[in-house]
Amino acid sequence: MSHATLPDRRSSLRGASLPKWFPWAAAAGSIALGLGISAAAGLQSDIQWGLIAAVLFVIGTYAVASKVEGRRQAKDRVATSLVWVAFILAVVPLASLVYETVKRGVKVLDGYFLSHSMGVVGDAEPGGGIYHALLGTLQQVGIATAIAVPVGVLTAIYLVEYGRGKLARAVTFFVDVMTGIPSIVAGLFILSIWIVTFGMGQSGFAGAMALTILMLPTVVRSTEEMLKLVPNELREASLALGVPKWRTILKVVLPTSIGGIATGVMLSIARITGETAPLLMLVWTTPWINANPFDGPQGSLPVYIYLQYQSSAGVGPGYDRAWAGALTLIAFIMILNLAARGIARWKAPKTGR
Repeated sequence: MSHATLPDRRSSLRGASLPKWFPWAAAAGSIALGLGISAAAGLQSDIQWGLIAAVLFVIGTYAVASKVEGRRQAKDRVATSLVWVAFILAVVPLASLVYETVKRGVKVLDGYFLSHSMGVVGDAEPGGGIYHALLGTLQQVGIATAIAVPVGVLTAIYLVEYGRGKLARAVTFFVDVMTGIPSIVAGLFILSIWIVTFGMGQSGFAGAMALTILMLPTVVRSTEEMLKLVPNELREASLALGVPKWRTILKVVLPTSIGGIATGVMLSIARITGETAPLLMLVWTTPWINANPFDGPQGSLPVYIYLQYQSSAGVGPGYDRAWAGALTLIAFIMILNLAARGIARWKAPKTGR
């Protein structure tokens, strides 16, 4: 057989295929048809024509691909199309939320807003700031972190390194239960114990205890998973050298998994920063700067946003301050997530040269 016939034979075994630009053309055509159908039907919502375009994109892709490439390849393209549609459906609301928050929040977000409290400024008056709420959130989240991180990490160490039998299973069960506990339940628990039973008043510390309850299971679970990823060979090598187990955990296990543990802690902090319900019951708020989290009501970002929006009725300076507070909160959580990713990459084991 001549070698010259090999390319022709290979091309004959390969079926027809759509060009690479076909998905983009199908998406553009689906959007145009979706807009046309929406206009003809008198639909006013962008969500409606977007869903119509998504359905047309999937159906059109399957119809064209089945005619040109066959049903098997058409099913593969449909699966890929569904993945892209699901991705867009997830990204569009998030991008819209960030865009709307930035557009409305930058109106009053400046140095003055971040460095002043509401003080003598009324909710319906312009001016004022968020300093008292930002200070309260930092203190409350800081106290919760100082309590939850040591307890959570030590609990995870017990479950992975020492835990055996009924006690370990009971701790694991209750950690799983606490993972899904509503924030309002944690607030009611601290309210009944700290304020009603012990007679303590509202304070930032009371809110921090509720945040600790919400943060603790996330720290335990993330730390536990990171400790399980440490190879047993490292532990065995250390123990074989006569190193005590506690020192092996301290010098070998924890340094190896510290990047993942730090990431889990950062994500748990981001999870509790936006909680509002416990703080409404346990901390309430004040327009003044209260730097003592153990005495009296204290401001916080989530409660500040809620009360400013509630008092503004959707218009006026309070409405702008609520959006600026929301933008500040999003920026704070974004910084925490970026810090977690940076720590994870910094502590990740290096491969190759």
